[in-house]
Parts: sequence; structure tokens; C-alpha cells
Amino acid sequence: MQNLISIYKPVGLTPLEVIISITQKFPELKARKITYAGRLDPLAHGLLLLLSDNEIKKKAYYLSLKKTYEFKVVFGLKTDTYDLLGYLQDIKIKNPETNVNLFVNKFVKNFLGKYIQEYPPYSSKTVKGKPLFWWVKNDKLSEITIPKHEIEIFNFKLTSLGEIEMKKLKQKTKKEFALVHGNFRQEMILERWQQLFSKTNTSEKCITAKFRIECSSGTYIRGLVDQMGKELGCGAVAIDIFRTDIGTYSLKNALRL
Repeated sequence: MQNLISIYKPVGLTPLEVIISITQKFPELKARKITYAGRLDPLAHGLLLLLSDNEIKKKAYYLSLKKTYEFKVVFGLKTDTYDLLGYLQDIKIKNPETNVNLFVNKFVKNFLGKYIQEYPPYSSKTVKGKPLFWWVKNDKLSEITIPKHEIEIFNFKLTSLGEIEMKKLKQKTKKEFALVHGNFRQEMILERWQQLFSKTNTSEKCITAKFRIECSSGTYIRGLVDQMGKELGCGAVAIDIFRTDIGTYSLKNALRL
């Protein structure tokens, strides 16, 4: 097998779990050192590049390649991770008070080009030798300054607007949480979501939007989603993040587990 492997990471797995899975499927890889170039969150899915042996020396190059994502947002909710796998800030829906169509089209135009983005608190960016999520979990975030970095957005567009019923959002949340292993506070977070679902009518709907974006390495899609929610004044959560391309590499020839 080649030293560069394009693979589809499904929802629920971490990149490390993908490496474990592929070495189980192809035992000849167990003797190799394997790493990944560009992580994806547990609930994100799509293209992941795995490097082995001498290709690992080129990791910085692969990390620098631009990325393409398709992602879906639900408005009116907010979590501390900016995606579904996060603790709800409020157990109620806050509907947007402005025209969402006009807002999101203006938002995507304003964010084209270079932009200084703050790292999400629940991320692996290290500060004083510890990842940001450690500072959050240990209630020490106030002791540090959350770092920022420059990103660049090359193409950004709204592809559709829609709605999602609470019944379907509940089903999606339950299904995807069941796919996640490890300690991601699942029980506490799911209980919080259940509180929301128990207080709302199953037919109640939230506005959703789908986007496609081409951006520089290091861009946090869920960070953009949170920024969108803040500017709209009602909160926003990423409910699907799908990476389709990394540089010239695409899912077309990607390996499936």
C-alpha cells in the first residue's frame, strides 16, 4: 500500500480510530508508522489523508493545503463546542429576528479573503503546553488568552436554506452520539439536549442553511458557524461538516473502511 492514503472518515470516529481501523483491515500496515494530516472532529466526516514512512516527513506540506467543506447550520441554538457534540447554552430555541437569507448572503461576502479567527475553546490548540480543551474542562480558561490565527477564505457560498423539525434533530443527535467513543461528555450533553426536546413540540422547526467553502488550512468551520450565530443574534450550531477536498485530493478515489 502507498505511503499516502486518501480515506473517508465516517461520523463518530476520531482520526486515530481511523488509523486503528485501517491497520486492522490491512495487517501489513501494522509495522508502519502512520499519522494523519489535518484532523476532523468526531462528528465531522469526509476526506482524511494518512501518511506513513517517508511521507510523514512531508506532513507540513499536506497540512498547508487548502480545504473544501460542505456544511449545514441550524439557527436558534448554541453549544460550547459550536457543533452538536456540545453542551447547550440554553434549553430553548431563539428564532432569528432578521431575514436569514439576506444575512447569510452578506455574511459569506464579508468573510471572503483573509480573516483573524480565534481558536474554539474546545480545540486541540496548545497554550502553555496544554490543549485549549484542558483549560476549559479544568475551569481555567480565564487564566489564559485564547490565541488567534490568520485564515483565508477563497470561496464561500450559501447553497440552500431550509428547516428541520425537532423530531428529526432529536433522531440525528441520538444516532450520531451513539457512534462516538471515548470521553466527549456524551451523557451530560445528551441529557441537556433531551431537556430541550422535552420542552419543545416535535413538529417545531428551526431554520437551517447549507454552505460550501474553500479555505486555508487551520480554518475552523464550527468557529465560523459560531460567529454567524453571534452576528445574527440567535446562535448557530454546525449539524454537519463534510470535507470533500484537500488540495488536489478528493473523495473520488478515497478508501472506505
